[in-house]
Amino acid sequence: MTADKTVDKDSSPDDAQDTTKPSGLRAMLIEIAEMTRFSGKFFKEAFLPPYEINEFLKQSYLIGNKSLPLVGITAFIMGLVFTMQSQPTLAKFGATSWLPAMVSVAMIREISPVITALICAGKVGSGIGAELASMRVTEQIDAMEVAGNRPFKYIVVSKIAAAIFMVPLLVIFADGIALIGSYIGVNLSGHTSFNVFFGHVFNKLDFIDVFPAFIKTFFFGFAIGMISCYKGYNSNEGTEGVGRAANSAVVIASLAIFIIDMIAVQVANLFN
Repeated sequence: MTADKTVDKDSSPDDAQDTTKPSGLRAMLIEIAEMTRFSGKFFKEAFLPPYEINEFLKQSYLIGNKSLPLVGITAFIMGLVFTMQSQPTLAKFGATSWLPAMVSVAMIREISPVITALICAGKVGSGIGAELASMRVTEQIDAMEVAGNRPFKYIVVSKIAAAIFMVPLLVIFADGIALIGSYIGVNLSGHTSFNVFFGHVFNKLDFIDVFPAFIKTFFFGFAIGMISCYKGYNSNEGTEGVGRAANSAVVIASLAIFIIDMIAVQVANLFN
């Protein structure tokens, strides 16, 4: 009896709880599986009526309106700074005439899509994650489910679809602003006409430069919307979970953007 009591004292409830917690790798695999199921539910609900067109347009406006100023300022600075830093190096080799082409290919293929997606992940992703998490904490989502309003279609599908639609448009906007910044950067140390600069830009751009860069932005938008909605919709840790949902949405969405970009580069290289 004494030995049994000693064993009982040595064991604690925390130890019993720790044995039930999944390991790091197992937890990550479970998370990926849950996200995959969440994505499957999105595709199932997205093509079934009724369609929340008004909510989709509202979310598209909110995503674009929130991100447009920051995306524009960032793209302009990127184009300007990248041009100013590249010009002295090209001047050493007497290749300054290649500057517009080099900047345009770099911006359109990689820099603008990735940086714009990261801005959307930080600006939009955190907002969506925090919004849905707060709705879960205050039981608004539960109330909608009880009322039969299909909250997944109204809240989640509209937000993910809006992100898929708006991120490519923001990238196109960023490409144009970045090229304008590059044009100003070229003219800070010389003079190049508008027609000559953009003539060099479009003469050197190929279909393989533009099309893959545009297609991958849809995947960026899907990753941002899906991960942010998943983290917020499944938050169940009270008010503390709101901050965690917003933070984890940004971190995981940013990581997903780099993974998608890496895959897109490898696929595009197969056609070169």
